[in-house]
Amino acid sequence: MLCVQLGLAASVGLFDRVGPEGAAFLRLAWAGLLLLVLVRPRPWTFTRSGLLACLALGVTTAGLTIFFMAAVARLPLGTASALEFLGPLGVAVVRGAGGKRLWPAIAAVGVLLLTEPWHGGVDLVGVAFALAAAVCWAAYILLTQRVGDEVAGIRGLAVSMPVAGIVATLVVGPSVFGSLTWDVVLAGLGLAILLPVVPFTLEMLALRRLTTAAFGTLMCLEPAFALIVGIVALHQLPGFGPVVGIVLVVIAGIGAERSGARTPAEPAVEHDVMAVPRASGQP
Repeated sequence: MLCVQLGLAASVGLFDRVGPEGAAFLRLAWAGLLLLVLVRPRPWTFTRSGLLACLALGVTTAGLTIFFMAAVARLPLGTASALEFLGPLGVAVVRGAGGKRLWPAIAAVGVLLLTEPWHGGVDLVGVAFALAAAVCWAAYILLTQRVGDEVAGIRGLAVSMPVAGIVATLVVGPSVFGSLTWDVVLAGLGLAILLPVVPFTLEMLALRRLTTAAFGTLMCLEPAFALIVGIVALHQLPGFGPVVGIVLVVIAGIGAERSGARTPAEPAVEHDVMAVPRASGQP
């Protein structure tokens, strides 16, 4: 979460050059290239279901990044963030059971107090983009856990991120190619390491150890990180409401972590889908 917020803060300088969507395109394209070169995945050794999950995760990752940047361009950040957090909160509520649903409820109140969406205006197109980002984030959590369980190491991420980079290039690239200069391209390379390479890798490792309900609730700590980064880097002092919100999401995060451990999944084993026979009826 700290890497995400620092990456967003560092991306602000690119917004004036290529726009929010252009900054997202540069980060995704570089991240996909970096992981492809460094990890050198072998997709032909994945199971069919694992490979399909990686492809779906890539498309979802691109959608999440582009939709949220488009929402931020039209809505106050607090409003866009509050709407986007409906995604992980929804996963936490649906996947939680019994008393574990208390933590997402507490986190939801904390997120509202942190982001104070009622202070912003309403742009229906921006709201639609933010809600689309929320849906993508929910799918991202579920798919990241599935890829982490089915594919060893971070090879799954080394397939999904290049897919996300290709999608971003096709969707956003043509509108920003004319604005690219060498310094902008190199800035995108540096930002790609901070966001999304490092945080997405850590999230995949976390989802191997936490339930999706606990992870979705813990993600609600991110506005608190954003507030702290704002205080330190931008000298933006919070009011009483955001301070109470921080306390609530921290309480919810601690509760989710203490009650959200997963039963360890079987270690992911790579298979050559062309060489390994399948049992009858196995997908």
